[in-house]
Amino acid sequence: MSQTLFDLSGRTALVTGSTRGLGRAIAEGLAAAGAAVVLNGTGGERLATAAAEMRAKGYAVREAAFDVTDEAAVTEAFARLDEAGVVVDILVNNAGMQLRKPMVELSTPEWQKVIDTNLTSAFVIGREAARRMIPRGRGKIINIGSLTSELARATVAPYTVAKGGIKMLTRAMAAEWAADGIQANAIGPGYMLTDMNKPLIENPAFDAWVKGRTPSRRWGKPEELIGTAVFLASAASDYVNGQIIYVDGGMLAVL
Repeated sequence: MSQTLFDLSGRTALVTGSTRGLGRAIAEGLAAAGAAVVLNGTGGERLATAAAEMRAKGYAVREAAFDVTDEAAVTEAFARLDEAGVVVDILVNNAGMQLRKPMVELSTPEWQKVIDTNLTSAFVIGREAARRMIPRGRGKIINIGSLTSELARATVAPYTVAKGGIKMLTRAMAAEWAADGIQANAIGPGYMLTDMNKPLIENPAFDAWVKGRTPSRRWGKPEELIGTAVFLASAASDYVNGQIIYVDGGMLAVL
């Protein structure tokens, strides 16, 4: 019974920003649990390579090349999936970016780019997915938040605002779509070993701060999000809605 609860066989998951990092790890985890996966990136060699590597492992993989900040491209991508008969049962809104800069030096276009990439895209893609999930009476939406969904840190204001917005967008999705059989939840990763965090990882002072501040005394690994993602994508979470689960080594739990 417990294994059946977490089985994703017969389901299809669209994971945005899934050519590397957290998105790639989540996509592979969902595939290992039985899901067919639609990988997303802006296109080019990185997307093709990621898809080829996953297919070599025996996973069912489709590519969807589109910019998550381009609304027309998003709607066209969903239309192409519709035409191909691909039903998106699970959506993981993972695509994101970071920009480290003091607020007094931050331009409005820079602010807007971070908000559009990390928050507005999750609304647009979530809306398109929900429009198809609602008539079916089921669906899973997983938004990727952050420690900054709860806490601010200097020099990452637009990212902090966007990830705080992800927490509330997730709750708004639950409020509107739970009655239609859709579960919308979020994952809040802690400090993870990713390309986006490379400047921080390579900074000895910041590396020491992360290890000292985190009860687990280390950075997280992308694959450590897989268990939570599979749980939120599966029947095991059918009565879980509007929640954000932090996978942070205990950082938010302690002073």
